[in-house]
Amino acid sequence: MTAYARKRSFLFFFVALSSGTVVPFTDTAYAESAADLQATKSKNKHASHVAAKTKPSSAKKSTNDEVLTVTGSRIANPHAKSPTPVSTLTQSDIANQSPTNNLADLVNQLPQFAGSQTPQNSRLALSGGTAGVNALNLRNLGAVRSLVLLDGRRTAPSTITGLVDINTLPQQLVKRVDVVTGGASAQYGSDAVAGVTNFVLDKTYTGLKINADSGISTYGDGVNYSTSIAGGFGFAHDKGHVLLSGDYAHEDGIYSVTRKWNENGNRILRNPDYAAGNGQPYYMVRGPGGTNNALPGGIINSSTGAVANSLKGIYFGQGGSVNHYNYGSLSTSTTSIGGDYALADNGRNIGLQPGSDRKNLFGRLSYDVAPWMTLYAEGAYNESEYIYNAGPQYMTSVNLTGDNAYLVDALGADALKNVSSATLGTTAHDMPYRKTDNRRNVQRYTFGGEGNFEMFGKRASWSAYAQYSATRTHEQIYNVMNNAKIKKATDAVRSPSGNVVCRSTLTDPGNGCSPIDWLGTGVISSDAIDYALGDPYRDEKFREIVSGVNLSMTPFATWAGDVNVAVGGEYRDERASGYVPSEYRSGWSVGNFLPTNGGYNVKEAYLETEVPLAKGLAFNGAVRGTDYSTSGYVTTWKIGGTWQPVQDVLFRATQSRDVRAPNINELYQGGTSRTTSVLDPWTGGTDTVLEMTTGNSKLKPEKANSTVVGSVITPRFAPGLSISVDWFHIKLKDAIQQFYSQDILDQCYQGDQSFCSAVSPDSSGNRDLYVQASPFNFSKITTSGIDIDASYRLPVRRIFAKVPGVLTVHGQASNYLKYVADSGLSPAINTAGDITSGPPKWIYRFSATYSLPSFSVTAIARGISAGNYSNSYVQCATGCPAYNAYFPTIDRNSVKGTFYFDMNFTYKLKYQNFGNMQVFLNVTNLANSKPVLVPESGLAADSTYSSLLGRTFRGGIRFELQ
Repeated sequence: MTAYARKRSFLFFFVALSSGTVVPFTDTAYAESAADLQATKSKNKHASHVAAKTKPSSAKKSTNDEVLTVTGSRIANPHAKSPTPVSTLTQSDIANQSPTNNLADLVNQLPQFAGSQTPQNSRLALSGGTAGVNALNLRNLGAVRSLVLLDGRRTAPSTITGLVDINTLPQQLVKRVDVVTGGASAQYGSDAVAGVTNFVLDKTYTGLKINADSGISTYGDGVNYSTSIAGGFGFAHDKGHVLLSGDYAHEDGIYSVTRKWNENGNRILRNPDYAAGNGQPYYMVRGPGGTNNALPGGIINSSTGAVANSLKGIYFGQGGSVNHYNYGSLSTSTTSIGGDYALADNGRNIGLQPGSDRKNLFGRLSYDVAPWMTLYAEGAYNESEYIYNAGPQYMTSVNLTGDNAYLVDALGADALKNVSSATLGTTAHDMPYRKTDNRRNVQRYTFGGEGNFEMFGKRASWSAYAQYSATRTHEQIYNVMNNAKIKKATDAVRSPSGNVVCRSTLTDPGNGCSPIDWLGTGVISSDAIDYALGDPYRDEKFREIVSGVNLSMTPFATWAGDVNVAVGGEYRDERASGYVPSEYRSGWSVGNFLPTNGGYNVKEAYLETEVPLAKGLAFNGAVRGTDYSTSGYVTTWKIGGTWQPVQDVLFRATQSRDVRAPNINELYQGGTSRTTSVLDPWTGGTDTVLEMTTGNSKLKPEKANSTVVGSVITPRFAPGLSISVDWFHIKLKDAIQQFYSQDILDQCYQGDQSFCSAVSPDSSGNRDLYVQASPFNFSKITTSGIDIDASYRLPVRRIFAKVPGVLTVHGQASNYLKYVADSGLSPAINTAGDITSGPPKWIYRFSATYSLPSFSVTAIARGISAGNYSNSYVQCATGCPAYNAYFPTIDRNSVKGTFYFDMNFTYKLKYQNFGNMQVFLNVTNLANSKPVLVPESGLAADSTYSSLLGRTFRGGIRFELQ
C-alpha cells in the first residue's frame, strides 16, 4: 500500500466515527464464530486456538462480523500468537462436567485455581458481606488479585472488595470460559496479577433453550433445584439481534453436621510431658477429644472463695440437672481427650451448607447501524440471598456471683457458703443459633459499539463502551447477644417478693431486664431470649462506572510478516457508601458493624504489539500507564515471545510487571469483626478471640514480577494429541495484608511490644481476648510451580474399526513448588502443601468422555495431594528442638489428600425434528469419600478443597428449539 493510501485509510477511521463512510471489511475468517471452530479444549493452547470447538451459532451477521474476542491479548487477530498460556472450558465441558448448577463449581476444579471463596467455605464471613460469593482465586494469591471479565470487559463487582460473584453472570449463554494463567495487568489493568478469567457469551445465539434440574445428597439433605431459559432472535434482515435469559436456583441449607467424619475428634494439645531440653514435642495430636469449657447447659470452669475452684467441673443438663464432668485421660483448660468429651455440641450445631436463592435476568440488544459499526446495549439484574448457621452462642467466661439466684437454686446455699463467684462456659443450647443473612442485588447497564473496517489495507477492529453498575447489600446477623443486656440478665437475684429478677431491676424497675438461667437446657425463658438478643445489620451500596476504547490494527509489515498493534484507554470510578443504625455499631458479641464510605478513580492507557522476527519467531509486548487518584502513577509492562521451530513444537515465554491497587474496603473499611480461636503460646491452651479490622487510606499499589516459560507439543504422528508444560514464578512485593490473631499473639510472645499493644482482654467477657488489626503494604509473596496439560481426542474406530463414537481424554495438574508469604517480621515459611494456609503440593483433574450422536458418558477424577496441617510445625516424636513460637514441635502433622470420582450420563434425542432434548444425570463423589480431616474444634474438615456433602446426585433436562 502506498503512503498516501495508508494515510487515507487512517483518515477513514476517524471520519467514520461521525460520517459512516468507512469501507466495510467482512472477512469471515476473523469472525468469532470462525475462531470457535478452530479452537481446542486444551489448556495453554495458543491464543489462535483459544475458542471452543463448538457448533457455530445459527445466527449469521449479514453485513458486519463480530469483533474477535481473544483472551490474553488486546490484538483482535486469530493468527496472532500470544505467548500467554490460556486454558479453556467449552460449552460441551460446561454441560457434561459441571458438578452443580453453578458454573463456578466447575471452574474451581481447574488446578490453576486454589483457595477460591465459595458458599461452602464462607460460613464465618459474618461482617465482611462476602458470605455466599463465588470468587475465583488463581494461584492462591487471593481472589482480589484475579481479574474476572465478561466478553473481555470488566463486569459488575458484587462486594466492596471488588470481587465478582460468578453467580451474577448469565451462565446459560456462556459459550466458553478462558483462563489466562499469567500476569495480564498491561493488557487489562489492575487486579490481573495472578491472571484473568474471561466468560465469553454467545452473542449471536438464535433459538430457545430451557433447562431444569434438581439434586440431593446421598444423606437426603442438600436438596437443590434450578431452572433457566434463554433465547435469541434476529430482526431487520439480521441487522439486529436480541438476547434474553433468566434463571432461578434454590438450595436447602444444612444447619447441623451429622456426618460421621465430623466425629473424628482429634485435637491439638500442649504435651504435659514437655520440658525444655527433654526432646519431647511441645504439641501433640490426640483423640477422641472435645471442648470441655463450654457445654450446651453450661459448665463451671472456675470459682473463687475460701477454696479456689471448688465448683470446677460441675455441669448442668436437661432441666438444670447437676452433674460432674469427667475430664478424661488428658485435658487442658479447653479440651478433653476421652471422658465426657462427646457432651460438647459446638462441632455439631454449625452449618455445613447455606440455604440460598439466586435470581438472574439478562438482556442484550445489538444493531448493525453501518457495515463497520454495531451498537449494543446490555442490562443485567441479579438477586441473591445466603443464610448460614454461624454457630452457637459460644461463651467461656460468664460470671455468676455467689448469690446468683439460679446458682443457689441449682447447688443449694450450703455449697455456696464460701464461694464468691463462679465462671461458666456455655454454648447456650436454649438460645437460637447465630444466623447470618447476606442479601445482595447487582445491576449492570452497558452501552457500546464495535466493528471491523479496513485500515492500511488490512482488517482493523475497534470497540468502545461505557458501563454503570450498582451493588446493594444487606448484611444481617440474627440472634446476636447484646453485651450490656447479657451482663444485666446474668446478674439474677431474688426480689423481696421472692421472684427471680435482674439485680438492676431492683433499682430501676422499668428497665425491661429479664433474667437468664444459664444452668441447664430447657430452662431459659423466651422473655430472656427476646431481651438479650438482637439482629444487627448493615446496608451498603457499591457503585462503579467504567468506560473504555480499543483499536486493533495492522499498520505495516516486515519481511517476516504483519506487525499487529492494539491501543486503548480506560477510565474507572468506584464509590462506596454505607449505613448502620447507631445502636448496632458497638456493644454486641459479634458484628459491631461500621459503614464503609469512600472512593477513587483510575485513568489508564495501553499499547500492545506483536512483531514477527523470523519464520516461527515472534515478539509480543505491552505497556500500560495508570494514574490512581489515591496513590499516583504506575507503569505496568509485559514482554514475551513464541518460537515454533517445527510444526509440532511451540516454545513460549513471558516476563511482566503487574500491579494491584488497594480496593475500597482496604482503604476505607469502617471496621468489621470476627470470632476465631488461637493457640495460646503462654499456656498451650486454646483461646477465643474477638478480632476487629479497619481500613488504611495510606495504602499503595502492590507490584508483582511474573515469569512464565513453557512449551506446547502437538505431534503430527498423533493427530488430536496436545501436551503443554509451563513453569511459572510470581514475586509480589508491597503486598496488602494484615496480621491476624495467631500471628499477633506469637509476635507478642516473642517480645514485640508493638504487637502486644494490639491485644487486650475482651471487655464483654464473652471471649478471652480482643485483637485489633489493619492492612499494610508489609509483605512479600513468592510462588512458583509447574502446570501440566495433556489432551487427546480420537475416533474410537482408529482402535476398533467397528466401534463408533469419539473418545476425548484430558488431564491437568498443577505442582506448587513454592508459596512463601514473608512479612519481614517472622521467618518466611514455604506453605506449599500446607492445607490451612497454602496451596496443596498437587492439584489435579482428569476427564474422559465417550460420545455418540445420541449418548455421552464422562468420568472425572480430581483431588489434591497429601500434605501437612501446617508447615510451621516441626514434626518429631523424640529428640525435638526446644519450643519456638514460629516453628513449634508436634508429634503428628500430616493430613491425607483427596481423591474424588464423578460421573455424568447424557442421553440426546430429537423432538419432532425441530428441537433437541437432553436428559442427564451427574453423580459427584461417587465413592462418598471423606473430606480432608483436620484436628480442630467446630467443623473438623477442610472446606476449600473437600467435598463436605459426600455423594450427590443431580439430574435434569435440557431442551432447545432452533
